[in-house]
Amino acid sequence: MTFTANRTKLPAISPERVIDIGFGFTSSKVLITAVAKGLFTKLSGNPMTGKEITDFYGWKSGRGIYDFLDVLVALKTLEKVIPSTGGEAAYRTSGEADIYLNEKSEFYIGGWLTFAEKRLYRFWDTLGEALETGKPQSEVKYLEKSFFEELYNDQAQLRVFCEAMTGVSRYNFLRLVELYPFGRHKVHLDIGSSMGLLCKLIVENHPTVKSIAFDLPVVVPITRDSLQGWNVADRVEIVAGDMFEGDLPKADVVTLGNILHDWNLEDKKRILESIFKMLSKGGTVVIIENLIDDARAKNLFGLLMSLNMLVEFGNAYDTTISELIGICRQIGFTEFECLSVHGACSALIARK
Repeated sequence: MTFTANRTKLPAISPERVIDIGFGFTSSKVLITAVAKGLFTKLSGNPMTGKEITDFYGWKSGRGIYDFLDVLVALKTLEKVIPSTGGEAAYRTSGEADIYLNEKSEFYIGGWLTFAEKRLYRFWDTLGEALETGKPQSEVKYLEKSFFEELYNDQAQLRVFCEAMTGVSRYNFLRLVELYPFGRHKVHLDIGSSMGLLCKLIVENHPTVKSIAFDLPVVVPITRDSLQGWNVADRVEIVAGDMFEGDLPKADVVTLGNILHDWNLEDKKRILESIFKMLSKGGTVVIIENLIDDARAKNLFGLLMSLNMLVEFGNAYDTTISELIGICRQIGFTEFECLSVHGACSALIARK
């Protein structure tokens, strides 16, 4: 009797992508650890060998240090310089990392990455529970206080948060100011202005526009310090208030930078209703968000951010473009335009 084994056929699709996704947290942890250690700042314009880096930090893991550094090379955030005369290679910050992960750079976003790891990493560990219960996995779960309640009680942490959010928004805001003609308006109002970056960019690029930075009283000292440091404090009015309470300052164009996704449908409508009530006919609101494509299949970051709103708040979410237009139409806005700002970020322009 002859035994013939069934031949296993090689699948047409490699498992590489699935493995990369599933193991992706390791790359993230390596990058954020390097940010936390200030490695990209240290190596910016100052290449160092593995031994020099080891001595500087006092690390003792031997081979592991070189694995760590070479992972960063493979991730293209460090570059390895091999001397033509031989000897140990030196490591330096890559061009991309020098812009975004060097603390001395205007475009530094490392603070946002560190903030995300310190908070979100542990909260996402119970994503399954969030899906099962629909309840937040953040401070509300453990302290019975929302993230913002905790944050507003600590001015130092609030400042760190504002700096982190400003850093990650800077590129998108710069692109928006290039794409949208704010100069056609007279008065600009930025709701949830934080450090006032968007106000700064608008008045710098459009000298005839008056800008108003609007945020909670607890945030206003941070806004004031930032605008003074940027030398535009005399061109931006700072107003303390609550977008859910009272009337908004008068303006003919309003910006909402990553504000609506923090809220459920009812609160989204309350914010937009308040804006609609304040605007005169022809007034405009510009909503900057990681708007999800209508097919809900392409904007991965937007979808992940919406899932993050579940983890953070339970009933908050990011909308698709059509969903947001539908909400605005219910409020009374009648004209719409959507700008692709950069990557996952879009801006919906709605006019009264």
